[in-house]
Amino acid sequence: MQVVLFEDDRVDQLAPLTMGRPAYAIGCAGYRLIELVESLGPVHVIVRDYLRDLEMADGRRVLVAGEPASGSQAADAAIIAVNARLAPGVANCDLLRRLANADRSAIAVAGESVAAAFIKHPPRHLFAASAVEFSAAIRRLELPAVAADLRLLEYPHDVIREHQRSLRENLEFRIRDGFRQHSDGLFVAEGVTIGEHLVTNTQAGPIVLDAGASLGPFCYLSGPAYVGPGARLIEMAVLKDGVAIGARAKIGGEIETSIVEPLSNKQHHGFLGHSYVGSWVNLGAGTSNSDLKNTYGSVTMDYGGRRVPSGMQLVGCFIGDYAKTAVNTGIFTGKAIGVCSMAYGFVTTNVPGFTNYARSMGQVTEIGLDVAVATQARMFARRGIEQRVCDVDLLRSLFELTRPERANFGTPLPPEPLSL
Repeated sequence: MQVVLFEDDRVDQLAPLTMGRPAYAIGCAGYRLIELVESLGPVHVIVRDYLRDLEMADGRRVLVAGEPASGSQAADAAIIAVNARLAPGVANCDLLRRLANADRSAIAVAGESVAAAFIKHPPRHLFAASAVEFSAAIRRLELPAVAADLRLLEYPHDVIREHQRSLRENLEFRIRDGFRQHSDGLFVAEGVTIGEHLVTNTQAGPIVLDAGASLGPFCYLSGPAYVGPGARLIEMAVLKDGVAIGARAKIGGEIETSIVEPLSNKQHHGFLGHSYVGSWVNLGAGTSNSDLKNTYGSVTMDYGGRRVPSGMQLVGCFIGDYAKTAVNTGIFTGKAIGVCSMAYGFVTTNVPGFTNYARSMGQVTEIGLDVAVATQARMFARRGIEQRVCDVDLLRSLFELTRPERANFGTPLPPEPLSL
């Protein structure tokens, strides 16, 4: 059996999280979906066109319309097709395994979306469908429906909801492989460095430090918590009530119930709560966000001008890849900061991609593509990473895709004076 992870027509609702990555690569509850489904069989992916080259460069088996799932096996070999928006949880993966083990073609839906389908003999025409069409092509097979409580990520705030729901179980699953117990509830992999006077609280779940992670002195960690490979917590860092830190991130200050993707920096004091931070983000010293309304009411989100009730009392911010904040930036409850943007002062509205946002100071301008490309090259060089053609092409695509955000922001944004 092979796994086909497919993006559907609702993936854009997860922006800015999914602007620079496929939905299956969103970090949530200490895992990415693609990491969990690899246990089911060889994984092939169907993604938006502009992400295809980047995914292939990173070693993914990307399906192109018209190609079967494998060149080495018959096109009608059994597949389990999984929506890339499926929440990365061990429980969800177990449900997928049961669906496949039943060994009969069936479909599982979540709301109006195809969540997964086991197809024992997939017809060749199924693989002629593009990323947007693949879900509809599965429906046209008219497979018998089965009940399965598979949860999909619909909007960015769902990522925080599922993170809270699944982090403990996911970490208990992770520690079965290659981790040793350092102390009660604290599990470490090879090469972990722990500074003096670490304080841990594991009553609510385990704390897991992955290979090469390092903790400075006087840190406080409250489980469940995950610190990814090569990540670094500076002195007096505080992680509490469910935090997952990605590989090679640098962390300081206080973080609560949040996700930080790989290679991002929140190295200084400041509060981050109930939030998602993409990759290659830098939060300036003193940057803090609000995750609670002054009325203590449920947070209503603004997604592209649509008002969407979150049903959650605690919702922070959602920061896209390559975004930056200046020192002492304050981010209001439930705000999104777009890819490749720079925020100053108070962030009182969502921030479009490629925007210099200093609205509280009366200045909002567009960041040019050339500036973003040069900044990417400098960031990569600092981490010993080579800037590839596909990395630049991604920024070029993101600049065009976010153009409507800037156009609809209010008054047209003047370009920033070119300064490389």
